[in-house]
Amino acid sequence: MRAVIQRVTHASCTVDDQVSGQIEDGLLVLLGVEEEDSKEDLQWLGQKLVNLRIFSDEQGLMNKSVQDIQGNILLISQFTLFAQTKKGNRPSFIRAGKPDKAKPMYEEMGKYLSDLLAKEVQMGVFGADMKIDLRNDGPVTIIMNTKDKDNF
Repeated sequence: MRAVIQRVTHASCTVDDQVSGQIEDGLLVLLGVEEEDSKEDLQWLGQKLVNLRIFSDEQGLMNKSVQDIQGNILLISQFTLFAQTKKGNRPSFIRAGKPDKAKPMYEEMGKYLSDLLAKEVQMGVFGADMKIDLRNDGPVTIIMNTKDKDNF
């Protein structure tokens, strides 16, 4: 799994002029799933997301997690995180998980994060043409890859 995590003051997802999810103060998480991903990858990343200390404490230092600030998460599926651009100018998405694998993993991540936070995680719509609106706070943007845990 790959994730792009953004600390936001606001984020929303709209599909066909309908808001599918929106948050204030928290994390916008763009999540990509590949075929080899497992429940262990999901649990590792989920724990990292809720415990990642990227929110400011009283001294302005990044010492608080989304859980500590009672923040929110907007989770968006994004297969393009597995784009391969080595050859030519048109990206290949061959490493991205097929929908029958990726959709259940995405939905399970949403449930897992909801359980960890003890509140509903807002979601995008898997496979839809989504419009994402956000205000990145900081800006703070972090990339994680469960296949390269030592470097992330």
